[in-house]
Amino acid sequence: MVLLSSCTIFIARVSSLVKFEMMESHQVKVYVLKTLCLFSVLLNYEGILRCQSAMEETDREAVATAVQRVAGMLQRPDQLDKVEQYRRREARKKASVEARLKAAIQSQLDGVRTGLSQLHNALNDVKDIQQSLIDVNKDWRQSINAIENLKDVKDAVVQHSQLAAAVENLKNIFSVPEIVRETQDLIERGELLQAHRKLMDLECSRDNLMYEQYRMDSKNTHDMNLIHTYFGEMQKLSEELAKQLWMVVQRFLVTVRRDPTLLVSVVRIIEREEKIDRRMLDRKKQTGFIPPGRPKKWKENMFNILERTVSIRIEGTQADSRGSDKMWLVRHLEIIRKYVLDDLLVAKTLLDQCFPPHYDIFKRLLSMYHQALSTRMQELAAEDLEANEIVSLLTWVLNTYKSTEMMGNSELSPEVDANSLNLLLSQNVVDQLLSKYMSTLTSNIIGWLRKALETDKKDWVKETEPEADQDGYYQTTLPAIVFQMFEQNLQVAAQISEDLKTKVLLLCLQQMNSFLTRYKDEAQFYKEEHLKNRQYPQCYVQYMIAVINNCQTFKESIISLKRKYLKVEMEETLSSSHASMDVILDIIAKEGCSSLLDEVFMDLEPHLNELMTKKWLLGSNAVGTICVTVEDYFNDFAKIKKPYKKTMTMEAHRRVVVEYIRAIMLKRISFKNAEERKEGAEKMIKEAEQFRFLFRKLASGSGEDTEGLCDIIKAIAEVIKLTDPSLLYLEVSTLVSKYPDIRDDHIAALLSVRGDASRDMKQTIIETLDQGPSQPNPNYMPIFKEITVPTLNVAKLLK
Repeated sequence: MVLLSSCTIFIARVSSLVKFEMMESHQVKVYVLKTLCLFSVLLNYEGILRCQSAMEETDREAVATAVQRVAGMLQRPDQLDKVEQYRRREARKKASVEARLKAAIQSQLDGVRTGLSQLHNALNDVKDIQQSLIDVNKDWRQSINAIENLKDVKDAVVQHSQLAAAVENLKNIFSVPEIVRETQDLIERGELLQAHRKLMDLECSRDNLMYEQYRMDSKNTHDMNLIHTYFGEMQKLSEELAKQLWMVVQRFLVTVRRDPTLLVSVVRIIEREEKIDRRMLDRKKQTGFIPPGRPKKWKENMFNILERTVSIRIEGTQADSRGSDKMWLVRHLEIIRKYVLDDLLVAKTLLDQCFPPHYDIFKRLLSMYHQALSTRMQELAAEDLEANEIVSLLTWVLNTYKSTEMMGNSELSPEVDANSLNLLLSQNVVDQLLSKYMSTLTSNIIGWLRKALETDKKDWVKETEPEADQDGYYQTTLPAIVFQMFEQNLQVAAQISEDLKTKVLLLCLQQMNSFLTRYKDEAQFYKEEHLKNRQYPQCYVQYMIAVINNCQTFKESIISLKRKYLKVEMEETLSSSHASMDVILDIIAKEGCSSLLDEVFMDLEPHLNELMTKKWLLGSNAVGTICVTVEDYFNDFAKIKKPYKKTMTMEAHRRVVVEYIRAIMLKRISFKNAEERKEGAEKMIKEAEQFRFLFRKLASGSGEDTEGLCDIIKAIAEVIKLTDPSLLYLEVSTLVSKYPDIRDDHIAALLSVRGDASRDMKQTIIETLDQGPSQPNPNYMPIFKEITVPTLNVAKLLK
C-alpha cells in the first residue's frame, strides 16, 4: 500500500509539469507514457502482496478439503491397501502446483524490479525536462521586446514586396496598350488560346498590383480605381473573348464535326478561368481581397448557353402550323425525333472526346435535351389540340420517345437507359389530354355515325339494286364504314396504351348501341314511306333485304372487334351491352322480314280473298297463283343471309297457313251437301300438299320442319269431309286435342262451313268439348290464337 501511494504522488508531480505552455515535446509524452506503464506494474505487485495475505486462509480451506477427500477415498476396508498409491498421486499434484506457483511469483517479482528501475530513470528525465522548459520560457519572454523593436523592419519588408511587384510588372504596365492591341488582333483572327494567354498576363499584372495596394492600404479607393481605369480595356477584351467562346459553344454540333480542335481550345480556356476563379476565391477567404470581375463562372455560363441552344434547337423544328398543314404536329415531332437522335449520337461519339471526363458532358447534354423536350411537350399540350393531334402527341411522348427509334436506339446504349428516363409530361397532363381526347372522340363518333346513316339512307331510294357481297347477298356500305371508323380509332388508341384502347372500344360499343336504335327507327320510317306509295322506292325489297343482311354483318363485326381488341377478363363487363345490341339487331331484322312478308301478302290479298268461296269451289286456281307469287318473291329473298332467310321462310309458311285457315273461319261458303263437302275437303287437302311442296322447296337445306302447319289444313278438311254426323263430335274432339288453342268460335265457324250441323248438335259438341280435359302437345306452336272469327257471337253462329 505504501508503494502504491508513492507512485500516485509521483504521477501527480509529472502532471503538474505538463501544464506549462511549451509542454508539447515528444520526449515528455514518452516519459509520461512510461510512468503510466510502471504504475500498472506496481498495481500488479500490490495484487501479489494481497494474495500472500490470503494464502493463510486458503491453507485452512485446503486442509478441510483434504480431510473430506481422504474420507471419501477410505470409506471401505479394501481401500486401505491403496493408501500408499493415493499418497504418491497427491504428492505429485502438490509438487506440480507449487512449481507453477513459484514460477508465477518469480515472474511477478522480476516485473516489479524492472518497473522500479524504469520509474527511477523516468523521474530523472522529467527533472531534466522541467529545467529545460524553465530555460525556454525565460528566453521566450525576453524575445517579446525584441519583436516590438522590429516593426520598422516589417513595414520595410511590406514596402519592399510592393515595390518588387511593381518592378516585376513594370514591363507589362508600360506595354498594356500594345498587349491589348495584340490580344484584340488574336481574337479577331480566331487564335483564342494565344489571345487568352496574353489576357491572363494582363489580368495577373493588374491583380498583383491591386493586391499589393490592398495590403498596403485597403481603404485607399483612389489608387484602386486608378489601377482599374488603367487596365479598363482589359475588361472589354475579356468580354469580346467570351463572345467568341459562346459563339463556338452555340455551334458545338457543327464545330465538333468540322473543327473539334477549336472546341477543345474553348474548353481549355474555360478550364483555365475556372482554376483562376478557385484560386481567387481561396485568397479572398484568407485576405478578403478579390479582383474585379471575379469569379467569371465561365463554366457555368457555358452550360447555360448549351441549355439555351438545345431549347432553341427543339423549338425551331416547327416549320408549319395547323392552318398551312393539317399534319403539322406529326411533321414537327418527327423532325424533333430525328434531330435529337442525331445530336445525341454525335455527342456520344465526338463531343465526349473534347471535354474532360469530370464534365460528364454526354449525360449533362442528355439531361438538357430531356428537359427541353419536356418543356416543349408541355407547351404543345397547353394548345387547343384536335383529337388526332392529341393522339400524335401522346403516342410520341408515351411510346416513340423511349422506343428504339429514339432514346432506346442501340447506338446510344449503355449510356442511355430509356427505361430510367422520366415522362416528358406529368401524369396529370396526360390524364387531361386523354379526357379531352375521349370527349372529342365521342362527339366525332356521334357525328360520323349520323353522317354514315344519312349517306346510307340516300342509297335506299336509288333506282339501282344494292351491291352484293362475294356470296351474292345484298348489302350496303354502312357496316363497313362504321367498323372501319371504329377500327381506325382503336388502332390509334392501341398505339398510346392498352387502357385507352379499352376505353375507346367501350365508347364505340356504347355509341353503336345508340346508333342501332336510330337505325331501327329509320328502317321503320322507310317502310312507312313505302306503304304510302308502293311504287316508290323502286328497289324497296332489295334495300330492305340489304338492311336485314346488315344486321348479321353488324353482329359478326361486333364479335370480331371484341375478339381483336378486348381482353378476356373484360368480356363480362360488356356482356349486357352486347346482348342489348343483339336484341336490337334481331328486332330490326325481324321487322324487316315482316315488312317484306307484308309486301308479299299485299300482292296475295286478292287471291286469298278467293279462298273458300263459290268461285274457289268451282275450280279457281288461287292457291296456284299464291304459290307462284310466293316463290317469285323468294327468289329475291334468296339474297337474305341464312339466319334470317330461315326465319323468313318459316314465317311465310306460317302466315300462308294462317291466312288459309282464316279464310275458312270467315264462312265465305257453307257446303250444301255431302258431295260439296267431299269436293271442298279434297281440294283443301290438295292445296295443303301444294303448300307443303312449295315450302319444302323453299326451305331446302335449312333443316326446318315444313310438315306440321299444312297438317292443320288437312285436319280441318277431315272434319269437313266426314260423312257420318254421329262421328262429328269424335272428329272435332280429335282436332281440339291436337290444336288446343282452338276456341269455341273456331269450332262454331267450322261447323257452319260444313252446313249440316244442327243448332243442338253445335251446342252439344261445344259444351262437351268445354268440359273435356285438354292435354296440349309441348311441341305445338299456337296458331289459332291469331285467327279471329267475324264479330258475330257464338249464339248467332249456332243459329
